Amino acid sequence: MTNKYNLTIKEASEYYNIGENKLRELIKQDCCEFVLYIGKKALIKRKQFEEYLDKVTYL
Repeated sequence: MTNKYNLTIKEASEYYNIGENKLRELIKQDCCEFVLYIGKKALIKRKQFEEYLDKVTYL
């Protein structure tokens, strides 16, 4: 799975051990740069999300 560029909310939740609801909260923020919408489907940009996680100390 780590070779995928984008992850679904479910995949990202399992991979990063973060709840799906928390991920949905994060992508709703205006400053979110790691989400890609295809229609109504939200995908997490893996590399950008990892960079975001490197910067934060609290979720």
